[in-house]
Amino acid sequence: MLEIIQIPVLSDNYVYLARDAATEATAVVDPAVHQPVIDTLEDKGWTLTHILNTHHHPDHVGGNLALKEKYGCTIVGARCDAARIPGIDIQVGEGDTYDLGASTAQVFEVPGHTSGHIAYWFADDKALFCGDTLFALGCGRLFEGSPQQMWTSLSKIRALPADTRVYCAHEYTQANAKFALSVEPGNDALVQRSSEIDRLRAAGAPTVPSTIGEEIATNPFMRPDSANLQETVGMVGQDLVDVFAETRRRKDNF
Repeated sequence: MLEIIQIPVLSDNYVYLARDAATEATAVVDPAVHQPVIDTLEDKGWTLTHILNTHHHPDHVGGNLALKEKYGCTIVGARCDAARIPGIDIQVGEGDTYDLGASTAQVFEVPGHTSGHIAYWFADDKALFCGDTLFALGCGRLFEGSPQQMWTSLSKIRALPADTRVYCAHEYTQANAKFALSVEPGNDALVQRSSEIDRLRAAGAPTVPSTIGEEIATNPFMRPDSANLQETVGMVGQDLVDVFAETRRRKDNF
């Protein structure tokens, strides 16, 4: 089983350490910066063996080279975007698996936010590391992809077991909740979740990880088939990709 530690860095990023207890293999997911990772490893007495990157943005790969120089760790990233992943050693893509010690991740290609975005699903550990594709109550901006690509990506994630924990890379949830309520005000589960998010943030607590089940029930970007959302955005009965695209457009201008 994986032991997962969440490290808050920069203004709103989350970096994750994932350690396989059986073998002591230890990965960092999307190291935006290196020093907080080193500090946490030293505090735990762990040695870094892997870096798992979801995409090339600097706030996800900024610590790659310094960590590789210090630990000699193996950097894993997207085959289709290898040229933009600093220090990449192992290239993976859709349908591949990658072993972190005795724990196995299934790799999904989830473009939309970037053209070469991937996610790592550790099924036995009920853990998904999805970078900036899916957020708690949100999804990434479409910097390099189309609404069709992003909806296809989110549909892959939506098909995972409901109790899968979603380890996304940013603490955007409170702002996302305000937008979600603007497009699906009749969602009682969303109203309740928003109140809980406010309570957590007031206490200085993280809102991440969430679960796939929570996102399906409350995240508007996972719910283009919601009658309430379709009515609010004026697209009742229209194609789900078009409903998703309109929801994303509204978020970009919210």
